[in-house]
Amino acid sequence: MGTDDPQAGTGETTSIALDFVLNESEIAGQIDRDNVGIIGYSQGGAGALGAATKYENSYLYKAIFTGSAAYPFLAQNMGWGYEITKINVPYFMTAATGTSDDLGVADINAEFGGVAPLASLVEIYNSITADVLKVRARVTGAEHEQMQARTEGYMIAWMLFHLQDDQEAGKVFLGEDAEILSNTNWQDVEKNG
Repeated sequence: MGTDDPQAGTGETTSIALDFVLNESEIAGQIDRDNVGIIGYSQGGAGALGAATKYENSYLYKAIFTGSAAYPFLAQNMGWGYEITKINVPYFMTAATGTSDDLGVADINAEFGGVAPLASLVEIYNSITADVLKVRARVTGAEHEQMQARTEGYMIAWMLFHLQDDQEAGKVFLGEDAEILSNTNWQDVEKNG
């Protein structure tokens, strides 16, 4: 399910929508409450991080994926702050290599560096404890607006692995021979699984 909120950056409406769908919607009884994932792109990526860390129902998420999530400096300036150190579920973070996501500025915490610069992905990755399965990667040759289409397959694999225990999908990310490590559509990959 998704929210129809043009200002989803705080994650509040996502949190409200999750409560509604789990407790009041006509499909509430059909949802596997033990296997809920969250996905967000751009402002919605900041919202996904907020939803997974700031609300009473944040504990319900079992996995998170973000595509070009607004990085902390940008998110904070827009009122979408999140606390990355509170991420305690498997997290796959992605961004584009193009200038819309990474302007190549010297200090991303002093000036706007794009929506999701590589330096911010490195900081975010390093801020999450080592006991959390985490993957960071950028889509080669992509710009910000291409992220949904260019990440869809691996986003689905991430969720299939974590929410449905699909071991074949897990091969994309796990081990020394993980598919993502040799896929030329991806670069700047770091993972701890």
